[in-house]
Amino acid sequence: MQKPLKLGIAGLGTVGAELVRILHAKNNELAERCGRAIAVSGVSARDQNKERGVNLASAEWFSDPVALASSDIDVYVELIGGEGGVALESVRAALTGGRHVVTANKALLARHGVELAKIAEANGVLLNYEAAVAGGIPVIKTMRESLTGNNVTRVYGIMNGTCNYILTRMEDDEISFEKCLADAQRLGYAEADPAFDIEGNDTAHKLALLTALSFGSEIAADEIYLEGITKITTEDIRAAKDLGYRIKLLGVAQKTDSGIESRVHPTMVPLSSPIANIGGVTNAVVIEADIVGELMMTGPGAGGAATASAVLGDIADIAKSRPGHQHGPAFGRPAALLDTYKRAKMRKHLGGYFIRLTVFDKTGVMAAIATRMSEQDISLESIVQRRDGPRGDARDKAPQTIILITHETHEEAIKLALEAIEADGYLAAEAQMIRIEDMG
Repeated sequence: MQKPLKLGIAGLGTVGAELVRILHAKNNELAERCGRAIAVSGVSARDQNKERGVNLASAEWFSDPVALASSDIDVYVELIGGEGGVALESVRAALTGGRHVVTANKALLARHGVELAKIAEANGVLLNYEAAVAGGIPVIKTMRESLTGNNVTRVYGIMNGTCNYILTRMEDDEISFEKCLADAQRLGYAEADPAFDIEGNDTAHKLALLTALSFGSEIAADEIYLEGITKITTEDIRAAKDLGYRIKLLGVAQKTDSGIESRVHPTMVPLSSPIANIGGVTNAVVIEADIVGELMMTGPGAGGAATASAVLGDIADIAKSRPGHQHGPAFGRPAALLDTYKRAKMRKHLGGYFIRLTVFDKTGVMAAIATRMSEQDISLESIVQRRDGPRGDARDKAPQTIILITHETHEEAIKLALEAIEADGYLAAEAQMIRIEDMG
C-alpha cells in the first residue's frame, strides 16, 4: 500500500468540519477503497480556538492558508470561499508547487477557472471541483468523464436550493415571497443577506462552469443573462398551475446559431415534466447529448454532508491515481484549446411566454391588447381573464388581471408589444413576463 495521501484543509466551517469528521469515521474503509490511507496533515481557519466538534490534534495548524498550501502536503482542499483574496492566492500557490487542489468554490472558478486550469496542467496536477456545482450531485464527474464521447446540446437545471425552497413554499402554502424568504432564513436555507441566491448569481456561477464543460468554451460568468425570483407573486404561481405549469428558477445553457445562450431566470415548466416535481431544497441537472439522449440527476444541492461528500469524492479520485498517471483537464479539454465564449443574442430567444397584465377595466382593452400582439406577429395560445376588484358601479376603477400564453415567438417581439400596451395607458401595474421552457 502506498504512503498516506496528506491533506491540507483550509476552511473549517460547516463543510470543512464535516469533511474532517467523515475522514476520521471512515478512515479504514477509505484506505481499503483507495489503496492508501488519507490523512489530515494540516489545517487552517480564522479562529484556532473555536469548538468545531472534531479532533484536530494530529494536524498542524497554519494561521496562513498560503503557507498551508505550500507545506508538505499532497492535496490542498480549499473551503474558504470568495472569488479572490487568500482563496485565490493559496490555490495558485498549491498548483504552482505541484500539489493537487480540491475546491468547492464556484465563485473562484467562475472568475479564475481557466487561469487555474492552465497552472494545474503545466504542473501535472488535478484541479477538482465537484462540490462547486449542485452539492452532492456528481454532475462534474459525469460530464468530465462519463460523457466524454457525447456532444452536449443543452444543459439546464435547478441549481439553488434557497430559490427552489421559496418557490415550493409559495405554491404549497400560498404565502408571499417575503414570508417564504423569512422562513428560509430562519431555517438556515438562506443567508442573512440573501441577494446572491435570490437574484440568481449563485446559479449563474454554477451554470458558467457547466457551460464551459458542455461546449468547450472559456468560462464567462459575466455573459449570462440574469433574472432572479423577487418579482414572482403567488398570483403568478396560481395562474401557472391553473394553466398546467410550475415556476422554477432554472439555469439553461445551449448552443444557437448566434452563439452560446446562457441564462438564469424564472421559468414555466409543464407539470408533467420531471423537473417540475423537484421541490424544496433539492437540486436537479438535466444534460441533453447526441449519444446518451437525456440524463437527469437529482439530489441535495447544499448542506455540510452533501458538499463534504462531493469534496471527499474528489479527494478519493486523487488517492486512487498512481505516479505517472495522465490527469485529465479541469474543463474537459486543455485550457489552451477552450473556445472564446460567444454570447447569443438573448433578445432573439425563441419560445413560448407567460404574460400577466394588470389592466384598468375599460372598454376596448382586450381589443387593444390583441392588436398590439398581432402587430408583432405574436400568436396567443390561451387567454385567461380575472377580476380582482369590485363589480358594478366601481367597475371602471378596479383593475383586472389578464393572463396570456403565447405560441413560440421572440422575446424582442414580446417586449415591443408590452411597451405599446403600456403607452396606450391600459396598464395598472408593471407587466410580468416569464419564459416557458421546452421540456421535449
